[in-house]
Amino acid sequence: MPPYPNRIRIDPLAPDPSVVLAAADIIRAGGVIVFPTRNLYGLGADAFNPEAVARVFRIKRRPPDKPVSILVRSRMEVDGLVTHIPDAARRLMDRFWPGRMTIVFAARPEVPQALIADAGKIGIRVPQHPAAVALTTALNRPITGTSANLSGMPGVHRISDLPEAIIKNVDLVLDAGDLKIGIGSTVVDVTIDPPQVLREGEVRMQELTAIF
Repeated sequence: MPPYPNRIRIDPLAPDPSVVLAAADIIRAGGVIVFPTRNLYGLGADAFNPEAVARVFRIKRRPPDKPVSILVRSRMEVDGLVTHIPDAARRLMDRFWPGRMTIVFAARPEVPQALIADAGKIGIRVPQHPAAVALTTALNRPITGTSANLSGMPGVHRISDLPEAIIKNVDLVLDAGDLKIGIGSTVVDVTIDPPQVLREGEVRMQELTAIF
């Protein structure tokens, strides 16, 4: 891979606080970064900055009717983003957070439209990768957690597989090396009863039978 000037290596287990703070400052200023999550690299922007979120959509070439999920520092932040937390959602959070599951809730009216599209729902996850945890903690506000890929293409677990179109259009790439090979998070919609699995990922269906 060419030595892009916006690429910084980061220790996946003990990320340098100065690098994390610099990345958080970029996001706070409206920038977009590539950062590591559990299995895939993601695109991070301030979830409450409409222009930054719109930029994520442009970088991914993602249709505006397909909202992106967000990452929050802890489950304590969920209350301020959603209208209701069903009992099933609490059980899912207890069992699968942090990490392997994105839970779709009914969003509060103040959640930016770009994150909820016409459905009025928001996908939320608490990250597990140390760099992602450090980033959400340093920023102290939700960030986008969508995978760093072009729309319709698979996510990537190594920086060398990132499309050049993404690398050239973000402000910073946090390179944590090759991530654990795997698939994205399982996505579960808890706005309906019983909850509906929208995408099977790290959490398999058989793990959910006792929860629902």
